Amino acid sequence: MKCRIFFFGRSKQQEKLQDFFANDFERAALVYGRRRVGKTELLKHCLKKGTISSVYYECKETSEENNISGVSEIIGDALALPPLAFSSFEQVLEFLFRRAGESPLIFVLDEYPYLRRVITGLDSIIQSLVDRYRSSSKLKLVLCGSYVEVMKSLLDEQNPLYGRSGLVLHLKAMDYYESSLFYSSFSSEDKVRLYSVFGGIPYYNRLINPEKSVRENIIALIASPGSRLESEVIMYLKSEIQKMANAYVVFETLAKGYAKFADILSQSKVSSSPTLVDVLEKLIRMDVVKKTAPINDANNRKKAGYHICDQLTLFYFTYIYRNLSRLAVMDSDVFYDRFIEKDFEEQYVPRAFENVCTQFLIRKNQRKELADDFEKIGTYYFDDPRNHKNGEFDIVAEKDGKYVFYEAKFRKEPVDQNMILKEIGQVENTGFDCARYGFFSRSGFSAIDESLQKKLVLFDLNDMF
Repeated sequence: MKCRIFFFGRSKQQEKLQDFFANDFERAALVYGRRRVGKTELLKHCLKKGTISSVYYECKETSEENNISGVSEIIGDALALPPLAFSSFEQVLEFLFRRAGESPLIFVLDEYPYLRRVITGLDSIIQSLVDRYRSSSKLKLVLCGSYVEVMKSLLDEQNPLYGRSGLVLHLKAMDYYESSLFYSSFSSEDKVRLYSVFGGIPYYNRLINPEKSVRENIIALIASPGSRLESEVIMYLKSEIQKMANAYVVFETLAKGYAKFADILSQSKVSSSPTLVDVLEKLIRMDVVKKTAPINDANNRKKAGYHICDQLTLFYFTYIYRNLSRLAVMDSDVFYDRFIEKDFEEQYVPRAFENVCTQFLIRKNQRKELADDFEKIGTYYFDDPRNHKNGEFDIVAEKDGKYVFYEAKFRKEPVDQNMILKEIGQVENTGFDCARYGFFSRSGFSAIDESLQKKLVLFDLNDMF
């Protein structure tokens, strides 16, 4: 008996793909995103939901001849045709464009960079066919790929395919809420913990066992020798980056909490600023690192920060990579107790909770469900002349010069009035004028005066899930 695989989330992306398939005037689409982000499942799900005939082919890292043989068999099966023979991939494409002269047909070339690598001038071949059959064929050509840099190059003005794509879909990791649909039976607290480790990558989230605890899932999937995801991070990085030494030390430095460029350079011992710039830019293009800047000083390069945005990569370099030799010889439960548990609960998850809270606010804002809607959200740089220090507030939203300050508390105890007043006092000491103050609490709130509540917006985990 086959196990049914459910498809979660991606409603906006599904809608865009369905609109593209139904549009009589658009002929080509680009769908790309990092490995494991769910491109293939999204496309297959949309093809199954639709009524248009389709051919899906995953390109192979092999010769043109082998790809021709493979796609010929797929076309024959999909369209109920006798054995087909082609001498070039251009003939394959031309056959499909002609075949779709009367009835619509969708042709998906997944992992397109593999095919592009072995067929010289393939971009130009496709451009020529798209232009030639624009008005006489109803073929919908979808080029999909995991090599983000290669796929983005198809959008460059000098590329033959420039301007030919009616839909460009850069698939990113899911947010905390869509990710939680994969493990809906867990408590809200544990959903935050699971997201902090496995992030928004559907492939990782499908591996989570609802019969096991968070701890047991972490040990089984990444914190034990030979676990399913133990080598996942390194394999992904190796597939994208040729010279890995600098990337590893940069990841280790970021995982320790160093975010400013100068600090990363000094702590990582990377040989030079240009070398570090190259590494960081590559990791940003791979969607595993993000660059941030305070919303009140966005153009100040010295205040920009770099952070690992892929949660599994962050967890791996925080706890696993630096302890690989220990992991290989220790009992997995003892390893977890000694090198993960305390820091995970007290530091790692609370930091991830801030990210979850920001995502929650963005979801609410996009749905027009916030009384204090905003146009920007992020960190806010401050100077505190009274205490002779400076720093950043982690979650601040802004619209028309009015700011709302948010504080996220992932604590066992409820947030009480004294704690709220202390946080407000710290903000006021900097001279930062806020219209309202928001608080997120894992464990709810204890008695707060009604007069104070008027200037507050309070959220607990029930609101977020």
